[in-house]
Amino acid sequence: MKKVFVTMISFNNNKATFECLDSLEKIKKDGFKMIVVVVDNASVDKFVANKKYKNFDLEILRSEENLGFTGGQNLGIKHALKEGADYIVILNNDVIVDEGLIGQLLTAFKQDVGIVAPKIYFAKGYEFHKDRYKDNEKGRVIWYAGGVIDWKNVLGKHRGVDEVDLGQFEEVYEPDTATGCCMMVRKEVFEKTGFLDDKYFLYYEDADFSLRVKRNGFKIVYQPKAMLWHKNAASAGGSGSPLQDYYITRNRLVFGYKYASLRIKIALFREGLRLMFLGRKWQKKGVFDYFTKNLGKGSYFS
Repeated sequence: MKKVFVTMISFNNNKATFECLDSLEKIKKDGFKMIVVVVDNASVDKFVANKKYKNFDLEILRSEENLGFTGGQNLGIKHALKEGADYIVILNNDVIVDEGLIGQLLTAFKQDVGIVAPKIYFAKGYEFHKDRYKDNEKGRVIWYAGGVIDWKNVLGKHRGVDEVDLGQFEEVYEPDTATGCCMMVRKEVFEKTGFLDDKYFLYYEDADFSLRVKRNGFKIVYQPKAMLWHKNAASAGGSGSPLQDYYITRNRLVFGYKYASLRIKIALFREGLRLMFLGRKWQKKGVFDYFTKNLGKGSYFS
C-alpha cells in the first residue's frame, strides 16, 4: 500500500491548522495510507494535538527555531522519507481540502511525472477583490490553475487567478511551476533533486524547486480534479504585508539572478536601485539584504 505523507507548518496559527486537519479527516482513501506531519515552527503557543483523528496518523515535530517555510517543510519532508514515504504532499496549513484531493493527485502520476499540483480556489472571503463576485460565485474563484513564469518581469503568476471557475481550466497540462500551497511530490524527486532551498526561507522557493525538478528530468502536471480552498496570505499577514514586501522583494532577486538572462539581470539591478530609494521600508531592506547576501531568515525576524 502506498504511503502518502502530508507535511504542513503551524506557526502561531493553531486554529487554521486544526481547520485544515479537520478537512483532511474527510479525505477519501483508496489504496493508500495517510500520515500527516505538523511541523510546529517555534510557535509561541505550542501546537498540541487536542483532537483525535481516525482517518490518518498524526505526527508533530517541534522546532525551537523559526525555520521558515523552506526549513520547516524540509524538516517534515526528511522525516517522511525516513519513515518510508512514497509520496509527500507539501501543504499550507491555511487551506481546506476537498475529500478527493489525495486520490485525484495520485491518478495523475505517470513514470516521468515528479510533481502533481491541484486546482486551488480562494476560500470564501479571502478573494483579492471581494466586491467583484456574487455570493454564489464565492468559493469558485480561482487562485491557482497552473503556474507561469513571466521572465520579462521575473514574476511568478497563477493561471486563472481571480476568474470564476466555469470549466475553462479542466484540462491536465504541464505548468511552468507548482505552488508551495499544495503539491504532491514523488519520493524519487527529493532523492535526485534535493530539498527546498533554505536561501529563500519564504516565497519563490516553490518556483526554484520546480525548475530544479524539471532540470532533473521530471514533469510537473496540473490535475484540475484535485481541489482545495486557500485562505490567501492568512499566515503572512495578508497581501502586501511587510513580511511579503521583504521576502518577495529579496527572493525575486535571488531567483532572477540565478535563472534569468543577462539582459533581465541588468534590469533587476536597476529596479533594485530604484527600490532602495523609493520603495517601502521592507522592500528597501529586502534589496539591501540581497546585495549583502543576508539570505535565509534575513533581517525580518531578527
